[in-house]
Amino acid sequence: MLLCAVRDCHLPLMREERRVFCPRGHSCDVARSGYINLLQPQDRRSKTPGDTAEAVGARRRLHDRGVTTPILQSIGEILEPSIDDVVLDAGCGEGFYLGSLALQSGFRSYGIDISVPAIDAAARRYPASEWIVANADRFIPYEAGSFSAVISVTARMNSPEFRRVLRDEGRLLVALAAPEDLIELRGVGRDRVDRTVEEFAGAFRLAERRNVRTTADLEAASVEDVLVSIYRPLRSKPVEAMRVTFSLDLLLFRPV
Repeated sequence: MLLCAVRDCHLPLMREERRVFCPRGHSCDVARSGYINLLQPQDRRSKTPGDTAEAVGARRRLHDRGVTTPILQSIGEILEPSIDDVVLDAGCGEGFYLGSLALQSGFRSYGIDISVPAIDAAARRYPASEWIVANADRFIPYEAGSFSAVISVTARMNSPEFRRVLRDEGRLLVALAAPEDLIELRGVGRDRVDRTVEEFAGAFRLAERRNVRTTADLEAASVEDVLVSIYRPLRSKPVEAMRVTFSLDLLLFRPV
């Protein structure tokens, strides 16, 4: 299913133990932790695109403390994955949502992110999944109709590419930060639901919408992890323990 990401190539990639290559001779090595880096120079805006190692570590500590478990459960409830699914997570970060759902349901799982530290962390924690470094805003390096489900959790929203790689009977789950998400740290946010539904209207119809909201009493170190994970500047005064709200709008789409 994997395709060459070199511009104007996009031929199928063949696999050997430690590398992948296409018929035109484009190749890349498989990293020691198991991921494949297909990111092309023209598809990055900086030398180290995407989440930093610090942000990845902060986010993983929050996941490991159970802060986002209610969100994971709600995503699983609306997506309803089964062992027969083939699921892509576009903008997967360090792999928590995809990797956790795959362990629970046993489906085949594939994650893409532009951040090398995030994908490396995902590959080390969830070795049963396939992890790819690529820019999902430009091109998703998989054949058309490869997936029965695509998820995007506060991440990439590439409607044409999502539709291309999704099967006709598949489903797309988009999770957006709700207006009250992290309201204690950054104030009231924007409602992005209508704009997102409109953005996907050409290729998808909205089948279901729900909101998941949870609060967590965080010690100062965890509050700091939240700030680091969202690239929010640390406060001039010491960070204090507080109750923090986490809230996502979950949109389940079907292809039209």
